[in-house]
Amino acid sequence: MSYTVGQVSGFAGVTVRTLHHYDRSGLLVPSERSPAGYRLYGEADLARLQQILFYRELGFALEEIAQILADPQSSALDQLRARHKALVEQIGKLGRLVEVAERAMEVQQTGVRLSPQERFEVFGEITFDLSYATEAGLKWGDSAGHQEAMSRAAAHSKEDWARIMSEATAWRTELLKAFDEGEPAEGERARDLAEEHRQHITRWFTPCPPAMQVRIADDFADDPRAFALVVPPSEQRPGLAAFLHAAVRANAVHADGSEAAGR
Repeated sequence: MSYTVGQVSGFAGVTVRTLHHYDRSGLLVPSERSPAGYRLYGEADLARLQQILFYRELGFALEEIAQILADPQSSALDQLRARHKALVEQIGKLGRLVEVAERAMEVQQTGVRLSPQERFEVFGEITFDLSYATEAGLKWGDSAGHQEAMSRAAAHSKEDWARIMSEATAWRTELLKAFDEGEPAEGERARDLAEEHRQHITRWFTPCPPAMQVRIADDFADDPRAFALVVPPSEQRPGLAAFLHAAVRANAVHADGSEAAGR
């Protein structure tokens, strides 16, 4: 069965102009002609076209495709290996470009205006997940507390961030110690750690009343991306996020009780 150039163009997804170019270049010469002189493609022609489109999708130039099809046994495998290597290198390069773009977006969405090297020096394993930063911005973006936190974060210097992270590291060390030693989440030691975390937020970012800290801790318990902001994955333990969440809630209840007792 034979097909016209228009039919081949339709089901192969290439333009008539492209098929004409393949014909003129000798890459795909139709095996038949109609009595009126129109191009007609047979089954073997379509099989060759399929090969051409396959190699073109891999990024081969038409000259390279012609060489492969002329002697497929000797050159196809070598050409595919070379293309595979080039594609892997390109994927690596694109991956690095994506990372650079994400870091640039991250700076805008988290308010942390440090160079990549400074960020690595200051934050170490603590990373800001871009998808979480985006969702947090949508979730809290209209609140005065979030806006103030972002504004103050943007104003912090590298030295400020070094102090912030030093405080956070010391606090995290005590949190892990309390958890590993089996302290109850509702006990005084855990509540004190929750209060220290609340004061840290207030000191460096925005006033954080107990009810706001509870909402933050809800995210720690529900979303690993949020918890990774305070405890990197390499230091996490099963149940640690729930422990901190319970301690924050217990501290909020304790704070409410103390306030009520003082009135």
